[in-house]
Amino acid sequence: MEQMMVPPWLEPLLATSFFTICPRHSDSARSECNMFCLDCKNGSFCFYCRSSKHKDHLVLQIRRSSYHDVVRVGEIQNVTDISGVQTYVINSARVIFLNERPQPKSTSTSKGVSPHLCEICGRSLLDPFRFCSLGCKVEGIKKIRVSNFNLSTKNEEIEGRRLASKEEAEEEELRVERPQEMYRTTSNQHPPSHHNSNSRRRKGIPHRAPFGS
Repeated sequence: MEQMMVPPWLEPLLATSFFTICPRHSDSARSECNMFCLDCKNGSFCFYCRSSKHKDHLVLQIRRSSYHDVVRVGEIQNVTDISGVQTYVINSARVIFLNERPQPKSTSTSKGVSPHLCEICGRSLLDPFRFCSLGCKVEGIKKIRVSNFNLSTKNEEIEGRRLASKEEAEEEELRVERPQEMYRTTSNQHPPSHHNSNSRRRKGIPHRAPFGS
């Protein structure tokens, strides 16, 4: 049952280590192992390995954010159903995390944190999704028999949630990389004073004396 609900390549993907240097192409410029073949399911490889050994295969390119592996939503949603998993916008690209990320207790209990939590690891989420990562969705399927990765079960709710959260802020640790975001709210709290502008306009208006009786 689980094998039908979870793609056979997904757990090998989640267990794979990425961003090591390819031993076959260590002297080349693009020798970082940041790709995974859904057909072979046997570890990560680099750009040159893809050209020579996986040319006609289904391949995902893995990216990294704050030392955690992510994949672009535009790539993975074509091969599996990612509904229920929180997505994020990082460097103008919508991505999804592969595995659970530890969250300090001080962060999870601080004021202002979203009330939405991952059903498996309890991580705070930006939107009302069920899981923080693909790995947590896999655990959800195994432990509480919820959801699946079957593309045939996708519906309009998936697209609706994706569009609804498109303009949401990036995750807290990603904001550190873009400090200008921190000042957006502050600057909006002090709009130009209407009193001053009105005073300047009234200053030029002539005041006529009352008409005599």
